[in-house]
This record gives sequence, C-alpha cells and structure tokens, in this order.
Amino acid sequence: MLYTIIKAIHIIFMVSYFAGIFYLVRLFVYYKDTDNFEENKKQILREQYVFMARRLWNIITVPAGVIMLTTGLIMISLNFGLMKTPWFHLKLTFLVGLAAYHFWCWKKVLQIKNLQGNILPIENIKLRQANEIATFILFLIVFTVILKSLVISFWWQLIVGFVVLVFAIMMTVKLVNKKKK
Repeated sequence: MLYTIIKAIHIIFMVSYFAGIFYLVRLFVYYKDTDNFEENKKQILREQYVFMARRLWNIITVPAGVIMLTTGLIMISLNFGLMKTPWFHLKLTFLVGLAAYHFWCWKKVLQIKNLQGNILPIENIKLRQANEIATFILFLIVFTVILKSLVISFWWQLIVGFVVLVFAIMMTVKLVNKKKK
C-alpha cells in the first residue's frame, strides 16, 4: 500500500512538474515575441514575463521536480528490482535527458532575469521548437513506463512512431509560425 501511495504522489507531482516546464518555455516564447513591440509596451510585458517565469520556476516547477525525484527514489528503494529491468534503464536514460532540459530551462530563467528587458539572443523558432522537447520526453517516459518490456521488444516500431511524431510536431510548429508572419 505504501508503494502505491508514493506512486500516486509521484504521478501527481510529475504532472505538476511538466505543467511548469511546458508553461515556462512558453513564457520564453512570449518574451521573445515582444521584440517588435513599441518600447513602453515591450518593457511592461517583459518585466511581467520575467516575474512570471521566476515565480513559476521557484514556486511550482522546482518544488514539484524535487518531490517527483524524491518519490521516484523512494519507489526505487521500496522496489529495488526495478533496477534489474531493461525498460527501467531506458526510463532512467530519458530522465537524464529531462535533467539536461531542466538545466537548460534554469539557465534561460537566469538569462532573462539578467537581461533587464533587453532582447533574448535566440531565434523565436528555436524557442518554439525547444518548447516541444518536454513533450517528446514525456511521451518517451510514459510509453516506456506503460509498455515496460514491450518497449524493448518492439523498439524499432516505437522509434519509427516517435520519429513520425517528432516530425509532425515540428512541422506543425513551423506551419503555425509561417502563417503568423
């Protein structure tokens, strides 16, 4: 029963963490979108986006990530047999990717905080594409956890499906941005 309760808490905070990460990078996009606004409007919006990003990071994303990580480690300690399964190793690999993305987001939060309203030196399209990385990682982790050993057995079909998914999302982002111009 304890394991199930910890697992439920883990899932709840995983959802909270990903909600924070999804919205955080969207705030970076909104910040970048102000590049061509008139100066007064640009400054007001940029100050608000920086404020929102810092609050989101410090109050929701990081605490949810810490609780998600803590409950994950507790689940491993309660069921150490997970460490012997190939699918779990794959999940841990994807979590390393998530950690790298988390680090990138943290660096961007610090960067926009220190810009003091100046231009964010990254292309808008790159931010929009980066916004989808968390979605890809979420897909990989959830499919791995749900399918478990089937992920290992049907790896090539899943890779093909994932590549198609990535391509479809990236093309959708490009199409939406093309219509925007």
